[in-house]
Amino acid sequence: MRGEAGDTQAPLLPAPSSLLPAFAITAPGLESVAATELTALGFLPYDHEPGGVAFDTDRRGLYRANLQLRTVSRILVRAAAFRAAHFSELERHAATVPWGTWVPAGGAVHFRITSRKSRLYHQKAIADRLEEAVRRAVPQAQAVRGAAEVEERDDVQRFVVRLAYDQCTVSADSSGALLHQRGYRLAVARAPLRETLAAAMLLGTGWDPATPLIDPMCGSGTIPIEAALLARRIPPGWRRRFAFERWADFDLATWQAVRAEAETAILPRAPVPIVASDRDAGAVAATRSNAERAGVLPDLTIHQGPLSAVEPPDGSGLLLTNPPYGLRIGEADALRDLFARLGQVMRQQLSGWRLGLLSANPALPRQLALPMEVRWRTSNGGIPVELLVGSAPADPRHGSDTPLPPAVGPPYSQG
Repeated sequence: MRGEAGDTQAPLLPAPSSLLPAFAITAPGLESVAATELTALGFLPYDHEPGGVAFDTDRRGLYRANLQLRTVSRILVRAAAFRAAHFSELERHAATVPWGTWVPAGGAVHFRITSRKSRLYHQKAIADRLEEAVRRAVPQAQAVRGAAEVEERDDVQRFVVRLAYDQCTVSADSSGALLHQRGYRLAVARAPLRETLAAAMLLGTGWDPATPLIDPMCGSGTIPIEAALLARRIPPGWRRRFAFERWADFDLATWQAVRAEAETAILPRAPVPIVASDRDAGAVAATRSNAERAGVLPDLTIHQGPLSAVEPPDGSGLLLTNPPYGLRIGEADALRDLFARLGQVMRQQLSGWRLGLLSANPALPRQLALPMEVRWRTSNGGIPVELLVGSAPADPRHGSDTPLPPAVGPPYSQG
């Protein structure tokens, strides 16, 4: 099974009959972060590949993974695997797949198909055969082809189909809408950051929820809101629904038990200060409304102001932010001053604090005049970015001697 970013089929390890072969899709570059999350939840990830991590689970674990994983965009479950070098083989095997397990009567289905080094390569012709197999198995089932319609509807069961070397793998999407859609972010600022990427920044910096956090360029508030959810142990999927809730074998009692278990771990308040600020009034308003929908507004200190007005809470903590990237002509020059100012604020107002930021322009972080380490590389909105982590010296007169917390997965070299 492959993630959405890949186009080949990796070997699948055999799973006990009581377990479901699953695949957690994540942005390429964040596989180690996702694997660490899975391990922390008690799963045993066994295969990292570009775009995701494979693991085996049972029904309860599948529910928990969808509810709790913060950096994953979808969780797939293998529905069938067979050889199909000819359309007659595809039709014969597709007729034996128990489509009614995932598609209810009258339900809608969508197939996302990729083919590599296989004799069957025409995506529309492959989809035609699979859709016909569903119609024969599920009364009044309908097929949805248009990507825009699929995204607009919440009743479409998605299947990911991979053909590689004439081997066909069909996987059912257990999540539905992408998991970054937590349900709280309706108000957005310019160039919003996906919730899953914000969570990956928090985990990638090694942020300890027992230490304060500041985002002085908070935009629509995604980083501080995700920090508050993490600090309070609120599951990222707490306020949304999932595709598996429509499956024929959906176990309501198990799902209620999974939610009840998660609810007992939720803290009433964040244990540390989490500060969100921005110079733009619209961004501050968006942060407030999103935080209120997420149920964490009382956990945040939100105010409007420039970067230089940062007032840190007592003690040391983490400044984590997603500054402008400066990719357009003329923007880099203006942003050099912003990064230089950020480095100055770290040294003069946040000595002993750690700094984490997302960057797409290698020249800009040099203006910080702080040693920075690359923790991971991925893309944001199609733009290659990297998470940089460093620290301000505890004594501004000397270099930093504050050790960085361990990265989630092996750090990349600066080269």
